[in-house]
Amino acid sequence: MTQEEIKQEITNHPAIKVKVAVTDIDGVLRGKVVHKDKFLSMLDGGFGFCSVIFGWDAVDTAYDNVAYTGWHTGYPDTDAKLDLNTYRKIPWENDLPFFLGDFADASGNSLPICPRSLLKKIRQQALDAGYVPNFSQEFEWYNFAETSQSLEDKSFTNIRPLTPGMFGYSILRSSLNSPFFNDLFDLMQRFDVPLEGLHTETGPGTWEAAILYGDMLEAADRAVLFKTGAKEIAYRYGVIASFMAKWNAQLPGCSGHIHQSLWDSEQQQNLFYDQDDALRMSAVMQSYVAGQLHCLPHILPMYAPTVNSYKRLVEGAWAPTTATWGIDNRTTALRVLNGGKKSTRLETRVPGADANPYLAMAAALASGLYGIKNNLKLDQSKTVGSGYKDAKYGILPRTLAEATAAMKKSELATALFGNEFTDHFVRTREWEWQQFSQAVTNWELQRYIEII
Repeated sequence: MTQEEIKQEITNHPAIKVKVAVTDIDGVLRGKVVHKDKFLSMLDGGFGFCSVIFGWDAVDTAYDNVAYTGWHTGYPDTDAKLDLNTYRKIPWENDLPFFLGDFADASGNSLPICPRSLLKKIRQQALDAGYVPNFSQEFEWYNFAETSQSLEDKSFTNIRPLTPGMFGYSILRSSLNSPFFNDLFDLMQRFDVPLEGLHTETGPGTWEAAILYGDMLEAADRAVLFKTGAKEIAYRYGVIASFMAKWNAQLPGCSGHIHQSLWDSEQQQNLFYDQDDALRMSAVMQSYVAGQLHCLPHILPMYAPTVNSYKRLVEGAWAPTTATWGIDNRTTALRVLNGGKKSTRLETRVPGADANPYLAMAAALASGLYGIKNNLKLDQSKTVGSGYKDAKYGILPRTLAEATAAMKKSELATALFGNEFTDHFVRTREWEWQQFSQAVTNWELQRYIEII
């Protein structure tokens, strides 16, 4: 829709307000509701959004180690601009109009530390090179028979899953709480976040949703909106939906796998497919995979951004631990799906459900393009069998501290994403590890309080 059409649409809409939102560095959706008159004025001149969203962490604790904003700047507003192509109506809020936005600097250029702006920058690099990136993300998440207040009252202990037992792909178990999950599927469709599939996963109260693929920017928007939308719909059923990477050591973690392929804009052909290759992988795809393997140790925090992310990346838990690739192999970091000219794609299995979709997708595309630009050859042999036992090409960092230190000293990360973003992002991950290091956990109390 054009700006004039948007103005007409909002003017005639029965609601007197509009919801607008942006994402912070952790992928948390931050926003506000504004009067429609205020919204119409924002269309022409943009609007200010407090810079604190890039100056605090996921629980609103202010960083003391970043340069962009802080007490030293007074937390001024940062210029934000709405993307009119993101217009949606929120069906569970009486079709309230909704828009996403991103940020610009004082000169009007994209703000380097803004996750959505970074993804747009990397996407444009692909377009400039003649590639149309099609992406999608799938999420696993746990659902709990809890409320925000009950979790707080119980100090986040004795958390009760929505359903008991391990019921992956269960038609029987999916019949429980069916009003909630039917609503989730249907409301997401009306919210322009179409789901390709929805099913139970192995684990108590665990589900998986595959979001329909599309243009990379739209795919990232859909992923961000799915996570928040699922939580909001769950609230209405007295349920907490959690995308935490690993909530229980004895249960599988929650993935956020990214599916991707590059297409020719003129002939609309999948450039990853080659029917004459033994593995039906084109040279472009092979270089793309080689690029991701090469870059993975340098940018891992963009896929695994929290302390908890690394509790998921353990052997035998359906998450990768080694820098490996394979054909339809769910134990490797990169899973090549080579079924046909339309469906051939790469699944990057490292990201958890806790990853910021904008940053994880930007990382995947940037590293793949790096492989193509530098004509990297896929000399690393594919893994057949368990990727957990194939460590000859490297083991993924085991903690956020280790992964962040590698990214901090990496010239490659700076080359891919720019100095301003890389410096800011690394500092936020150092902060995250620092907060964890200062905490005293229940594990420590149980282990040491009496016997040591």
